[in-house]
This record gives sequence, C-alpha cells and structure tokens, in this order.
Amino acid sequence: MKVLMTGATGLIGRNLCEVLTGEGHAVVALSRSPEKARRISAEEVHAWDPQAGPPPQEALAGLDAVVHLAGESVAAKRWNPEQKKRIRESRLIGTRNLVQGLASASPRPRVFVSGSAVGFYGDRGDEVLDERAQVGRGFLPDLCREWEAEALRASDLGIRVVLPRTGVVLDARDGALKKMLPPFRMGVAGPLGSGRQWFPWIHIDDIVGIFRHAVLSESLSGPVNGAAPGIVTNAEFTKQMGAVLHRPAFLPVPEFALRVMMGEMATVVLGSQRVVPEAVLRDGYSFKYPDLAPALSDLLAN
Repeated sequence: MKVLMTGATGLIGRNLCEVLTGEGHAVVALSRSPEKARRISAEEVHAWDPQAGPPPQEALAGLDAVVHLAGESVAAKRWNPEQKKRIRESRLIGTRNLVQGLASASPRPRVFVSGSAVGFYGDRGDEVLDERAQVGRGFLPDLCREWEAEALRASDLGIRVVLPRTGVVLDARDGALKKMLPPFRMGVAGPLGSGRQWFPWIHIDDIVGIFRHAVLSESLSGPVNGAAPGIVTNAEFTKQMGAVLHRPAFLPVPEFALRVMMGEMATVVLGSQRVVPEAVLRDGYSFKYPDLAPALSDLLAN
C-alpha cells in the first residue's frame, strides 16, 4: 500500500511509519519541516503547510490510504486565547485543506484515518464511555467535535473515514510517560487532585496497532476509542507506576495547585474519561498490552 502521513515526525507517526515500512508499505510524509521528516523511514517527503492550502498534487498520486496526525500540541504551552486559537486552527484548517486535496486526487484513497482524542468526552466522572457516547462540554470536546466533522467530509468523497480518539500514549522515550518519570524516580510523585478520575492510557505499540488496523480493516469506520481495556483511576496508575519503579508514590498534588500551575489546561489531567475501546475489539483487534502493570513493565524494563 501507499500511505500518505501527516505528523509523521510525532510520537505516533514515527512509530507507525516504522511499522508500515517494515511491512513493505510505502509511506509518503507531508511536513512543514522536510529536513526533519527525512530522518524517518518514509519513501517520499513533501513540504506542506497545513494552514496554507491543500497538499501538493504530486504527494497525492496513487494513494491507498491517508493517516492524518498533524496539529499543534494541546499540552505544549499554557492555554490563553491565542494558544487555543492556534490549537483549534491547526486542526480544523489543516484537516479541511487535506480533505480538499483528496477531492482532487485521482484515484482517491480508500481510507482516511484522522486523529482525534478522548478529550471529545470531557469530564464524565464514572460514566462508561464507548464510541456511542455523546460529546462533552468545554474547549477540548468542542475542538474534537469540530475536528472530527472536518474529517468526516471525506466520507462524501466515497472514502472510508476512521477517527481514533487517542488516550494518554505511554512511551518511556517520549510523551507523557517520559515527563512523569523524573518525579516518580525521585519518590516525589503521587495522585493528581482526588486521584479518582479515570485515566485512559494506552501503550505506544497498541495505539500504533490501532492506527494500522484502521488502515487495513475495511470493516472499521467512524470513531474508535484508542485506550486500553484495562483502564484505571489516576490513583491506581500512580500506585502501579511506583510499584514498577520500586519507589514511593503517595504525595498528592492538590487540585488547586494544578489549577494555579496549569490554568484552564488543568482540565486535561483532572478530567475523568472512563473510556472503553468497544469498536476495535468488536472489529477483531487484539491488544498487546490490555492491562497496565505488564505495559509499564515492558516500557520501563530498561
């Protein structure tokens, strides 16, 4: 297969590119930084500014699939009106321009896998959330709803659309887990806020596996929860992290302190999403790491 990928230099993109090329598929990367993208195992790299217009036509030739992962990081900077605007426009305008480009592609790809997030659901307490659950309230739910709506425009072109709603991706080399490790290793980590909020984690191998499955399985479409079946609360996650690292993890970070440090962005870590990955399980995907303890042991073995 020939697979076009945006966001190929990010955490999921790098790993997915490696898996697909290792299986003999050809990956075409779109990037605002072509020199950086050439470090990954893509067959072709094309320059593209997602907010400037559709991708170059030569990048869209002969595609079987598109994986769209590009977008301003939600957690990179403290939220203010300007940063929220950048986050929103990077996803909505970029996705809109990409779909516009696919409309003129000949032939058109068979599948469009466009990233989303469990932030779609907002703070829902103990409610069990499969893919049929309604959108929540707040900045992230509104963003995800609009983002997915832009991606679903591709279905009007006869393209199968899959929307993986990704949880917290665990990889010791990058992302959230890498940032968590120093305080845990120093023994100064603990639950965030009450610790009762559900923590929708997923091993890097499984989120890559879900994106791969979405590309290859012709029976999968629509929203797909990208979180492990063995979901735990934040307090349980903290306890298991401490156990794997053989370090104490009992110093809670009060909610008010998080809100002072992070502002509105604190909703990302204090919100509760009890997500279940019903769609991919029903479609036959088998999780490599369905439970947290073996996932952490694998990631932190070295």
